[in-house]
Amino acid sequence: MVKHACVALAFMLSALFTTAAHAEQGTAYISDELYIFMHSGAGKNYRILGSVDAGTPVTLVSGEENNGFIEIIDDKQRQGWVETKFINQDKSLKIQYQELGEQLAQTQQALRNAQAQLPELQTLNRDLQEQAQQLQAQLDQAIAERDALNAKQQGLKAKEKRQLLTYGGAIAFIGLFLGIILTVILSRRKRYDGWA
Repeated sequence: MVKHACVALAFMLSALFTTAAHAEQGTAYISDELYIFMHSGAGKNYRILGSVDAGTPVTLVSGEENNGFIEIIDDKQRQGWVETKFINQDKSLKIQYQELGEQLAQTQQALRNAQAQLPELQTLNRDLQEQAQQLQAQLDQAIAERDALNAKQQGLKAKEKRQLLTYGGAIAFIGLFLGIILTVILSRRKRYDGWA
């Protein structure tokens, strides 16, 4: 009597927390709140084949509901009927928990691997920073040398211009001086030619 009352109470509680399954063929899950009985036919008056634990994945045979029951194949390859209201299309909490546990283990392993690689990456980062500093120093030195060469070249150009101006001025002065001398000499010669 107590067993029947517990089963009835379990059925009522599970009815409050579950939704009806979609009528499709495929994988479904038993509701997480209880275990249910599998019957040999579509109704409670059929022989009980056994129980199916909450969260167990089952295969829907046809996906067609009959009298509030649906035909399934459980994880033990038993074929029978269970109440449709205890079938969910979403993965059970048990399966989700297992999958999350596996994902957590993978994430923890990836974290351990990353932590193991961290010192090597830090060393590599330091080396790269030192190389960057050396390259920057070389670049600064090359820029300073370029600026010095540019200044020297500009100085040479200015000196060359001054020399050209100096030579030009000297040539002009010499030409002027020669012109004056030639003019004086020629004018004197004309004078002497006139007396002769």
